[in-house]
Amino acid sequence: MITILNRQTKHRVPTKAFERLLLELAARYRRRDAEISLSFVGERAIQTLNRRFMKKNKPTDVLSFPLGDKAPDGKFYLGDIVIAVPVAFRQARAKGHSLDRELRLLTIHGFLHLLGYDHFAGIEEEERKLHRIYLA
Repeated sequence: MITILNRQTKHRVPTKAFERLLLELAARYRRRDAEISLSFVGERAIQTLNRRFMKKNKPTDVLSFPLGDKAPDGKFYLGDIVIAVPVAFRQARAKGHSLDRELRLLTIHGFLHLLGYDHFAGIEEEERKLHRIYLA
């Protein structure tokens, strides 16, 4: 099951589109039954999470919290993705593309982290493949 939370109000986010994106990614990686949450937040919330969990006291664009574990309820929890929409908005403007595209890039990036990809183990190549499919 995919859970989408929009905890910010400054920018419109088409949550159903992101639910579909995560459902497609989960199916592609044979994680159809996984529980995944995606939260869209503001800068203060992401900075608090970044400080608490990454020991960096500044806002960031995306954080992933992989669980990859079966819970007592029998469900498989892949993990949580948190995206700071204001940061994504600034990045989108700097790159010359839409906020929607930037949010999709960050969702894909966060999802790959949930699967165990990291910046030293092939995440960039996997992202390139997915960008061709989901951002074309």
